[in-house]
Amino acid sequence: MSQYSRPTRYGRISAPSEAWLTKAAPEPILEPELPIVDTHHHLWERPDHRYLLHELLADLGTGHNVVATVFLECHAMYRAGGPAEMRPVGETEFVAGIAAMSDSGNYGATRVAAGIVGFADLTLGDRVEPVLQAQLRAGGGRFRGVRHSAAWDASDIIGNSAVATGPHDMRRPQFRAGLARLTALGLSLDAWVFHPQIADAVDLARAMPEANIIMGHCGGPLGYGPYAGKRDEVFAGWKAGITELATCPNVTMKLGGMMMRLAAYDYGARPAPPSSAELADLWRPYIEHCIERFGASRCTFESNFPVEKMGIGYAALWNAFKRITAGASADDKRALFSGTARRVYRLD
Repeated sequence: MSQYSRPTRYGRISAPSEAWLTKAAPEPILEPELPIVDTHHHLWERPDHRYLLHELLADLGTGHNVVATVFLECHAMYRAGGPAEMRPVGETEFVAGIAAMSDSGNYGATRVAAGIVGFADLTLGDRVEPVLQAQLRAGGGRFRGVRHSAAWDASDIIGNSAVATGPHDMRRPQFRAGLARLTALGLSLDAWVFHPQIADAVDLARAMPEANIIMGHCGGPLGYGPYAGKRDEVFAGWKAGITELATCPNVTMKLGGMMMRLAAYDYGARPAPPSSAELADLWRPYIEHCIERFGASRCTFESNFPVEKMGIGYAALWNAFKRITAGASADDKRALFSGTARRVYRLD
């Protein structure tokens, strides 16, 4: 049985099939001049997949005007030794080197990893301070914050965040003490939860109004495992949670990143990737509700590459986002595709 004739194992990252991606029908690039800051991508070298500077550049070069990117932690190139809490600093060192390569101008105009979001264990509480200071030094002026993922579900099918210890990590006093240290340094928290946990994010944002919280992947709507066949029920619960979260002025929403978790289509069984119009129709209700509640000034788009590459190419993904926002004003488009990103990640 071929790779693309069996059901996908949702919630698990696998190497994308370049051969399958080439089967997509060609599309013209929509609004090719619109500046984009891609606020969420990874860089890694795994046993089954390499996605480093040149692989990223190949995707960036498919036609959209990506002026800068933000790297998000993915447990890449941790230090092999030293105190366990300090090992994630190796990832920032690695990405800062790639960012310096990009800044040379030898690889095009896009500022790759203009912002770096790494990992530090916030449940260390006050003891996270030395880790954050080390991350700031390693980032060479690019370190912008931490993603401490709290995404957790009781079902073994879902696939939880590697650092999540239970359903309510964001309510733990140690986590909040660590976030207080992060906030005091002017750094942001990239939050990642599944939709049943959105209430925890609301509680956190209200308890710590000074924190700059950036919610990933549209708040994590789930559509497989125990949530399969419950699209309307899940959407209703997710929608109510997002509406409440949007009342927290210190929260920004990232739009995208739903390939693995929403499971809107089985990309592992399709003979070819969907068109941008198809993907736009599938994701539109979620993205439009986020924009309606948060406003363009508190929303920013993300590619989540190469994870989303399991189901669609880079050019078609951004075309889908542009289709969803086709009716937006010029000012709102500037905010959604680059302006909000520059503000919340403090990019030059």
